[in-house]
Amino acid sequence: MLEIAGLARSFNGRSVLRAVSLRLQPGEYVAIVGESGVGKSTLLNLIAGLDRPDAGRLILDGVDYSRQDEDSLTRLRRDKLGFVFQAFHVLPHLTVRQNVALPLWLQGLAGATADVPAQALLEAVGLGERAASWPRELSGGEMQRVAIARALVHRPRLLLADEPTGNLDPANGAKVLALLAERIRQSGAIGILVTHSPAAAATADRVLHLTANGLDA
Repeated sequence: MLEIAGLARSFNGRSVLRAVSLRLQPGEYVAIVGESGVGKSTLLNLIAGLDRPDAGRLILDGVDYSRQDEDSLTRLRRDKLGFVFQAFHVLPHLTVRQNVALPLWLQGLAGATADVPAQALLEAVGLGERAASWPRELSGGEMQRVAIARALVHRPRLLLADEPTGNLDPANGAKVLALLAERIRQSGAIGILVTHSPAAAATADRVLHLTANGLDA
């Protein structure tokens, strides 16, 4: 379970987030929408442990990580979180399968122990035959599918997606969103999608609106 309680963050004296609270169970997939500048990406960075809140708590599986040190947060991101970004962040010097296996390498796994689940995820996203390809040989939609496979390969408890279709055409964007929703539900992860797109938000189980006063259904 993920619990966000009274989360607040300010920058240079300006309040960006105030009293944000949310509770999500495994298998839940929500979209967070809101006007530009309301703090959607700030909220995602706080949930990911990439930034620290001024107030409030972030609790995943009973552990409050809002005040943990950097080493603990690094382990949390490595072991329990998955990320899908707008810009893919697929590493050009690694093959497709190596990109997907990277989270497992960071956990100390190697050889077939990492390659087998990486290949299985590539098969699941329709890229099994591209495992030995280089990222430069893929389309934008294919690279985003690689990013989704990489985010899921280590079975994260929490999957975060920040405008994952912003660089894709509508057809590839729709395919990526459907795949993301399907894999979140099948894996039982908690999924949070941050987007400005009503069409993207509609693929989630429910849509939450972020305003200056917090999150509203």
